[in-house]
Amino acid sequence: MVIGLMAGSAVNMSLILLGGQLVPPPPGTQTQTMEGLAAALPLFGPQHFVFPFLAHALGTLVGAAVAATVAGWGGAAMKAWPAWAVGAFFLSGGVANVWMLGGPLWFTVLDLGLAFLPMAWCGLRLATALRAARQA
Repeated sequence: MVIGLMAGSAVNMSLILLGGQLVPPPPGTQTQTMEGLAAALPLFGPQHFVFPFLAHALGTLVGAAVAATVAGWGGAAMKAWPAWAVGAFFLSGGVANVWMLGGPLWFTVLDLGLAFLPMAWCGLRLATALRAARQA
């Protein structure tokens, strides 16, 4: 599970950094600190939330798939709990972000509802499908 968390975190941070380059924050905002980011959020348009959503969703997807794959190494059957644990861990981070930063309600509902547990399920399905393809 730890390897899945590390892989998912790497994907998450890479997309957050890429998003900041491709969709810069509004002029005059300071997004390097939590306080600055919280103050800037009301100025953000929908385009500023695309990469955070992708980072959360794809980070969870990759982390869950890696965790499930690693749990199935050594000939053991695929285990679902590491994928769900990664999803729950990242969901708790998403809830903490909403608690600390706030943000528009539409993004909170979309992000917490679709980026974490559904993506953990997709990561588990992906790992299961890849394992089946390797064994065929």
